[in-house]
Amino acid sequence: MSTTPGLDWFKSSYSGGDGDNCIEVAVCSEAVHIRDSKDKRMRSLTVTSDAWATFVGRIVPPCPVI
Repeated sequence: MSTTPGLDWFKSSYSGGDGDNCIEVAVCSEAVHIRDSKDKRMRSLTVTSDAWATFVGRIVPPCPVI
């Protein structure tokens, strides 16, 4: 399977039923691993937790404060 064994991978619930057109993410204490759901044997991309938070923060608008 994956070249990064022992990780709990997840993908968005918005990926649909077939789920092969998305990325999967595994979060660790100091890193986030990202892989293509089409070929789980490929190597994952690893970024720091801070880099992932910055990336997600720029693509997802913050929730409004009510």
